[in-house]
Amino acid sequence: MTTTTAKDEYISLLRSVNRTGIDSVVAYLNKAGFFSAPASVNRHLSHDGGLLEHSLNVCKVALRLREQMIALRPEIEERLPLESVVLAALLHDVCKANIYKKMTKYRKDANNRWEAYDGYDVDYTRFPLGHGEKSVVMLLRLGLELTNDEVLAIRWHMGAWDLSFQSFESKSNISAASDVPLVSILQAADALAAHLLEIKN
Repeated sequence: MTTTTAKDEYISLLRSVNRTGIDSVVAYLNKAGFFSAPASVNRHLSHDGGLLEHSLNVCKVALRLREQMIALRPEIEERLPLESVVLAALLHDVCKANIYKKMTKYRKDANNRWEAYDGYDVDYTRFPLGHGEKSVVMLLRLGLELTNDEVLAIRWHMGAWDLSFQSFESKSNISAASDVPLVSILQAADALAAHLLEIKN
């Protein structure tokens, strides 16, 4: 799938959610370079368009997980609205839109000689707020209407990997948030996409 096709798919999915602020979010993502950014510096999908690809992967996995969980426990369907899954999955990493910078890096080749290659570095200085919470703040500032469950899912999508060091408050908050089905769906989808779908062969 080309980046243009993936971008069209992403925007179409996002606009399928009938929510105030979607147009503002799409305009920001275009301006901030979201659709051309990598998903990481040197781990999963570290290439142009990787963040877009990752976001679509997370959405596809999350939608499948939603179907399976509802099949196993039909009573949770009302707590997992389709549009909430789509919104949280597609927008969980908007905090990464403008943090990557292209640079030349060096590595040893098969003959143990240094070679240059194109890579990325990260610059957090523009808005050093964190990860999940930064995505939430950015989306709210753009005027996107979010439910409490969507805010919690985006904030805690990294699970325990995003806990403040020795913070009792953060540990208590993530414990309480884990009772929200959307939080579990997004955490699982993000991990499965990054560590299974997107691993390097």
